Amino acid sequence: MSATHHRIASLIPLLLLAVLCLAGCVTSSKQTTPRDLPWRSSRQLVLVIIPDWNADHGRLRTYAREGGRWQAVNAAQPVTIGRAGAAWGLGLNATHGDGPVKREGDGRSAAGVFRIGEAFGYAGHADTGLAYRALQASDYCVDVDGSPLYNRIVDSNATDAKGSSEPMRRDLHMNGDQRYRLGFVIEHNAAGQRGAGSCIFAHLWQSPTDTTAGCTAMNDATMQAMLAWLRREDAPIFVLLPQHEYARLQVQWDLPPPEVQP
Repeated sequence: MSATHHRIASLIPLLLLAVLCLAGCVTSSKQTTPRDLPWRSSRQLVLVIIPDWNADHGRLRTYAREGGRWQAVNAAQPVTIGRAGAAWGLGLNATHGDGPVKREGDGRSAAGVFRIGEAFGYAGHADTGLAYRALQASDYCVDVDGSPLYNRIVDSNATDAKGSSEPMRRDLHMNGDQRYRLGFVIEHNAAGQRGAGSCIFAHLWQSPTDTTAGCTAMNDATMQAMLAWLRREDAPIFVLLPQHEYARLQVQWDLPPPEVQP
C-alpha cells in the first residue's frame, strides 16, 4: 500500500466517527430540553401528584426556583381532585403520553403544566401577590361549550352568560357554599376550545373526603399560605400528574426530583 493510500485508510475511522457525532447532534437538537420549555422562566411551582389516573386525591407541595434548581417551600399537603380522577388538559406542555384526555363534564381534573391565573374570593381583597378578583353575585364561569365566552369568568350583568351552571358566588346561589371563598384560576384550555373542559380552579374543600367536578380542593390554611406566597411576577405554574407520568417526565419537564416528593 502506498503512503497516500495508507493515510486515506487511517482517516476513514475518523470520518465515520464525525458522521456519527453529527447524526447524534442532529437528533438531540430535536429533543425537548429544559431551555425550550415555555415555563423555563417560572420561579414558583405548585405541584400535585396523584397515585394514578383514576385517583380522586393527591398531595400538594410548593417549590421556588433558586440558583436554577427547585427548592421545596413547604411540607406536602392533602388535596382532593375530580371525582373521576384526572385527564390530560390543554396547558403549556405541547404533547402528552397515554391516558385519558380532558372533556367537558367528565369529572376529571386537568393534568399537565398550566399557568396560574388570577386569584378570586368573596372578600373585597385578599393577601396575595396574584391579581385578585372580588367576586360579585353576577359573576359566572361559562361552562356552555357553544358560547363564545366558554371557559371565561364574566359579569352576567354586562354580558350574556345564559345557560351557565357555574355561579362564582356559591355562598349566595348555593345555600352558603364556601368552596369559592378563596381560590385561583388554573389556566387549562385558555383558548376556549369547544368541549375541552372549563372552569378549572384551585379552591377550598368542603371536607377532606369530598371530591370536585374537575378542580383541586384543599383546606383553608393551605390555600391562604399558598396565595400569600404566590406572586404574578414570578410566573407561577401549576402541575398535576399521576405518579408514573411524573417519573417519566420529571427530567424532560425540568421538575423537582422524585426523591423529594412525599
